[in-house]
Amino acid sequence: MEMMTVEQAIYQALAEEMQRDNRVIAMGEGIATKQLQLVEAFGKERVRNTPLAEAVVAGTAVGAAASGLRPVIDMLFAPFLSYAMDALVNSAGKLRQISGGQFEFPLVTLAMTGSGWCVGGQHNHNLEAAFVHMPGLKVLMPSTPADFKGLLKSAIRDNNPVLLFTDLGLLHSQGEVPRDTDYLVPLAKAAIRRIGTDVTLVSYAKTVAVCELAATQLAEQGIEAEVIDLRCLKPLDETTVLASVRKTGRLVCVHEASGLCGMAAELSALVAEKAFESLRAPVMRVTGADATPPASWMLEQVGVPSVQNIMGAVIDQVAIKTMPAAYRLS
Repeated sequence: MEMMTVEQAIYQALAEEMQRDNRVIAMGEGIATKQLQLVEAFGKERVRNTPLAEAVVAGTAVGAAASGLRPVIDMLFAPFLSYAMDALVNSAGKLRQISGGQFEFPLVTLAMTGSGWCVGGQHNHNLEAAFVHMPGLKVLMPSTPADFKGLLKSAIRDNNPVLLFTDLGLLHSQGEVPRDTDYLVPLAKAAIRRIGTDVTLVSYAKTVAVCELAATQLAEQGIEAEVIDLRCLKPLDETTVLASVRKTGRLVCVHEASGLCGMAAELSALVAEKAFESLRAPVMRVTGADATPPASWMLEQVGVPSVQNIMGAVIDQVAIKTMPAAYRLS
């Protein structure tokens, strides 16, 4: 094991996969400038800077993937993905099915998202749920350096288009990462970060750490919270989530993106459909605001989940000893 940041883990994974498979190429806005060691190791043909033209970058990558290469593209900030929607959604996401499996699209798209750097609405917009909604795409949003490495390596080896979102607040956070060049994390397996019996907290990206802090403080009040890190938003690990809710009887979904049509809404529906009989309180959501992120630190933090928000939701849930009759099955 070695200590490294999320940023270092991402590029270690990329370097290892480029070494393993000469079909892996890297393109993006400034990637060759930021990662000169990749250029030195693999040459300018395989590591290329691109113009600030997201539609062109994504379109080129889709063509490269269909032709047998395995491109990884760095689109910098998540809002820029809106310029690449046609190539990622209508081509990469759909053409494998439309072609009856004649084409594969092993394409990985990297993008940064989330609060923490005060970059304003043009560069900060949590779009992950939009891409979860798109058929054919897989969506990852890890919380630890080890998971960034293992999930990115799995994504590069996958024959489908995968989006990996990096929460800006995690970019320089450190953690232990396995040295093993074959270290992989499955694309559809959540991680249980803390065991608990009274309530299930489900989250992803940097709000996982917020949930863990809330769980620690809740334990001081005699409430044991189980914390689940989804890691992969699509495909979703329903089994782990449902098993936890059936044990605890309560669910609080936490993420920084807007609650409107977000992952918390999907998780709420999942539990209502498949584990309703286990619920001892209504599902609650702690999410970000349905608003453009401001460039002010103070205003930005007001709109994201906090330890106090999460604890308040859990305490309200635990106070409900019996599910109201109006909510129970007849």
